[in-house]
Amino acid sequence: MSLTLAELVAFNGVLLAALLSPGAAMLFITKATVTGGRVAGIATGLGLGTAAAMWTLAALLGLEVVFNIFPWTYTALKIGGAIYLIWIAVQTWRHARAPLGDAPTPRGRAVLSGMLLNFGNPKSMLFAAAVIVVVFPQGLAAADIAVIVMNHWLLELAFYTALALALSTPHIRRGYVSLKPIFDRIAATLLGALGLRLILER
Repeated sequence: MSLTLAELVAFNGVLLAALLSPGAAMLFITKATVTGGRVAGIATGLGLGTAAAMWTLAALLGLEVVFNIFPWTYTALKIGGAIYLIWIAVQTWRHARAPLGDAPTPRGRAVLSGMLLNFGNPKSMLFAAAVIVVVFPQGLAAADIAVIVMNHWLLELAFYTALALALSTPHIRRGYVSLKPIFDRIAATLLGALGLRLILER
């Protein structure tokens, strides 16, 4: 079976809806951008998008079968990701009243942080697997798989770059700075809750 344009458009529609839904990635890139600046936000988005596209590749290659055969691998990834989310939440809460630093966030660290956040959420792969089963036919060629993964990566990168550009405007940054303790504690609470949910849910 070969990939069609209609299938790719349907996949992109579902993906955009998922990207627009508030979640850990949205909170993370928002904080990264308003605290570290435009470059840090774009780099964080690059990390988030790269990890998400790699989860889609894993889904296309059938990694969910491995999770079903060896449930402990999924559990280990989920707990590791939950601990990372909780760690971010604790650090965000602790530094809620700290002023924004003037030193820019190194791009490499921002990319790595974004990748770790999305790699720590194997449910992203399960979501991708569910969408792929519904949208795409079985038996896709390697070239079609490459197109789907590259398309996913580019769409995520475009979305997060646009978001970082919007969030890095002086008006948005000033608004964030004025309400930083409130925003940071809301973000910390939500990220911590997501981490706890990953640990507690079966």
